[in-house]
Amino acid sequence: MAQTPIEPRFGQPNRSISRLVSLPQISAIGLSVYLGPPNFPLRLTESFFATTFQITTFMKSPFRKAAFVSISLLVVVAAVAVGRKPPLVQSADSGKIAILRTNQGVFKAGAAMRILTPNPLLPVSGGMGAPKPVKEKRGEITARAVVFQKGQTTVAIVGIDMLGFPSVLGNRVRSKVSRIPAENILIGASHTHSAPDAYAFPNGKGGHTANLPYLEMVCEKTAEAINAALDSLEPAGLKTGTDEAKGRIAYNYYAPDLYDRRMSVIQAIRPQGGKPIATLVNYAIHPEVLGSDIGILSPDAIGPMCDRIEIEGGGMAIFMNGAQGGMVTADNRDLKSPKDPVKGYWNDFRTWEECIRIGDLMGGEAIRIVGDVAAQNDPSLFCSAISVKFPVDSSILWGVITQSPLKYPRNADHSIQAQVNLVNIGNAQCLTIPGEALPNIGFYLKRKMAGKHNLLFGLTNEAFGYILTKVDYNSFPRYDYISRTSLGEMTGEILIEKALEFVNKSPKPDR
Repeated sequence: MAQTPIEPRFGQPNRSISRLVSLPQISAIGLSVYLGPPNFPLRLTESFFATTFQITTFMKSPFRKAAFVSISLLVVVAAVAVGRKPPLVQSADSGKIAILRTNQGVFKAGAAMRILTPNPLLPVSGGMGAPKPVKEKRGEITARAVVFQKGQTTVAIVGIDMLGFPSVLGNRVRSKVSRIPAENILIGASHTHSAPDAYAFPNGKGGHTANLPYLEMVCEKTAEAINAALDSLEPAGLKTGTDEAKGRIAYNYYAPDLYDRRMSVIQAIRPQGGKPIATLVNYAIHPEVLGSDIGILSPDAIGPMCDRIEIEGGGMAIFMNGAQGGMVTADNRDLKSPKDPVKGYWNDFRTWEECIRIGDLMGGEAIRIVGDVAAQNDPSLFCSAISVKFPVDSSILWGVITQSPLKYPRNADHSIQAQVNLVNIGNAQCLTIPGEALPNIGFYLKRKMAGKHNLLFGLTNEAFGYILTKVDYNSFPRYDYISRTSLGEMTGEILIEKALEFVNKSPKPDR
């Protein structure tokens, strides 16, 4: 006698829902949506519930529903207890799988600063070549860290008053911060030309230009700042604004009007009363009012900028440079004293008072830009990193890489790797640049990024030379210097390609 087919659905077959989907499918869809398809695919989940259903159908009818529901609930409860695993995405560079952490929980922020001013004072570096002796200091050399956290994601953004801060030193800092994934620690240099050398440039005589014990102290203090910021985390809201910074702050030394006037400001605020915890300023400029020749150790205009923000109650101030290469510099021109009217060169003011003027203006503009912005009370947070490979065609820079006592990591094929980060903080998207990108590259990248506010952190995670497109490389006579001190002709092309692949494959920031 033929067996009656097992009814694949609970309840009466004539109910409308039974014509559309089975109970195992309903259960599978619910669990897959919670866990996320990359971690618990729908078909696999459905198979599990279907198998459970088949097993329970051999039980007597009064117990069948109860058994199926009980087993299914145990699985769901276990999944919830374990927690939703982070989804997986493919790295834009190497094809490796990177973890994108979950974004549940309260948004928090913390900030801390440490003084890096050497005692006694050390010579200062404005680039390759022997550092220049100093007689006095104006302001303090600092490391400033702001830490953002939401759920399992923690990100540290660090600004240091140095000409550059190579990855070999950045990795020392990261090794001293155990509670944040190393790839989530972004370290950028302000690019002051009035601080001690951090590259340890070879001097051509078997020696180098750095004070190694001082650099070790810098790494220790920078790690201290990050850990202190992490310890000070508290619930926070977020305000982000972008506008053209008004007044005489910067200009392009090579072509006065060709620079990005936009300043972006991210401010973490306390939910009650809106008092700021930290204010991050992102703007493209060479802070070289003083330079390295007049005998002063200083953060240059960035010090007075931070002072203005902090005096006005903006919390701890931190500066992250932008695409300031070739050659976006501080506008300390004496417009009444042209040096070469044909070429457009002026004599300039190299005084601490001029640093105060420019820095105070920057700080005032930052406060204005973020002042009336509505707070984001539950901003998302995302951070990921890729490693980008750059060939080194410059014999000058290859000599630094191979001869410096810092032992820069490099590849056998005359190339280096540089970490590039993408960070979404609320409705802002931040992309790091491992050097000094020309402003046209900066404009292009910002135009293609996905945030309401798009920030570029120049000289971050690495600081090897200028970054030009291949059509700019070795073109105008004015580009001779920046071409010689670039890794090579394809540096800009590689950065643009890999960065935009990264942007396109990553989650979008809030809108």
